Amino acid sequence: MLTLLKKMFGSSPAPDYTALMQQGAQIIDVRTAGEYRSGHIRGSVNIPLDSLQWNLSKLKKNKPVITCCASGMRSASAKSILKSSGFAEVYNGGGWMSLQNKLR
Repeated sequence: MLTLLKKMFGSSPAPDYTALMQQGAQIIDVRTAGEYRSGHIRGSVNIPLDSLQWNLSKLKKNKPVITCCASGMRSASAKSILKSSGFAEVYNGGGWMSLQNKLR
């Protein structure tokens, strides 16, 4: 019963982002180009959310994908787009600054 509730409400352990990076994860920052220029995670790729659907070929489906943005809202939308486009391992990293701190 507890497992069912966890699945329903998304209460699963937090991903180990450092381990994901060691596995070759791709960090996709879905903020606008201007936001990205003002600061971003080194090695991340900027694909704004409104153009993500048309840039899926830039991503590798066989590698984990971590999405990030300013607060976590756009990255959640990006995760949904990627999952519905056949990407199996996608994580919402939330805000880029918070994610950056988790990668240290």
